[in-house]
Amino acid sequence: MNPIYARMGTTIFEAMSARARASGAINLGQGFPEAQGPADIIDAAARALVEKSNQYPPMVGLPELRQAVAAHYAEHQGLDLSPEEVVVTSGATEAIAASLLALVSPGDEVILFQPLYDAYLPLVERAGGVAKLVRLSPPDWRVTAEMLEAAWSPKTRLLVLNSPLNPSASMIGAEELAVIARFCIERDLTAICDEVWEELVFDGARHVPLMAQPGMRERTVKIGSAGKMFALTGWKVGWMCAAPELARGLAKAHQFLTFTTPPNLQWAAAYGLGKDKAWFDKERADFQRSRDRLAAGLREAGCVTLPSAATYFLSIDLTASGIALDDVTFCNRLLDEAGVAAIPVSAFYAEDPVTNVVRLCFAKSDATLDAAIERMAGFREALGQE
Repeated sequence: MNPIYARMGTTIFEAMSARARASGAINLGQGFPEAQGPADIIDAAARALVEKSNQYPPMVGLPELRQAVAAHYAEHQGLDLSPEEVVVTSGATEAIAASLLALVSPGDEVILFQPLYDAYLPLVERAGGVAKLVRLSPPDWRVTAEMLEAAWSPKTRLLVLNSPLNPSASMIGAEELAVIARFCIERDLTAICDEVWEELVFDGARHVPLMAQPGMRERTVKIGSAGKMFALTGWKVGWMCAAPELARGLAKAHQFLTFTTPPNLQWAAAYGLGKDKAWFDKERADFQRSRDRLAAGLREAGCVTLPSAATYFLSIDLTASGIALDDVTFCNRLLDEAGVAAIPVSAFYAEDPVTNVVRLCFAKSDATLDAAIERMAGFREALGQE
């Protein structure tokens, strides 16, 4: 076995979900919605399965989906993409893999921000790259020019940016985007932007892509996900957007990974992307309501939460909550003693981890959230008596 994979264990998401299934615990760990998903988009996929082709679609994606991606970003984010600059992939993780395999040569350094999505580091290493880690910290998780300069060397070629940031549920602010863009331009770096949570931002905010920053149009790979946009995480339909020269290289790497993606799901994703802004506003409002329900329940239970600006996630600050446990111990005890699965945020660090933050997924029904809150309140009370 390749040593990169030999030293790795099962992802924290799968490990905690497996324990939740085995014990019957409420799973607020892995980030997937409890609901079935939008019925009309599912119906579009079902109709396409019986009414349209089930043979190989074009390697770079169905024309309908590539056009729909470009049109969606034009309307929602003001980008001027053409369909030829869109490559459809089997999920965003495949898009990340294809981007890194296409753009990393052995010995190239790649800047990654911690906390980080767990696929980034092994994919960089498998491509022959060297990760340069930038540590972000709660409660604001800010990126500074000083952090970037400290991570740079003459071997640095790429920067991977996840915004909104999955583990922290934070967004990169306008000033930070400008700092990152200026850094990439001055150091001649290409940015791979994992923006799968772009439509799930709250409190009236709107996602701003790094690609839209001056000077970044030709040096950015923008990655999106129908699974996250439409709460259909099992579909694994994603895409990479980049200027033509970059896109051609990305397509070549994609060609030898999955080659293509189920055509019926591509047609359904294209249908979904054509929905009006009011539909996406309602989806955001529904998830925001669930966020607020969980936050209120945790507050009543004596837990202090960190701001959640986007994603499906809300985090507890153990230190601020007066809980003298590290995040791994807390999560293990919460599952074993209260029957609720959560994720220790230290799992998203490769070095020097933050150990006092626990992540919960609020993309669940009211009944599930209320049951989890009740169990956590009892657990919190028991901790206070120790």
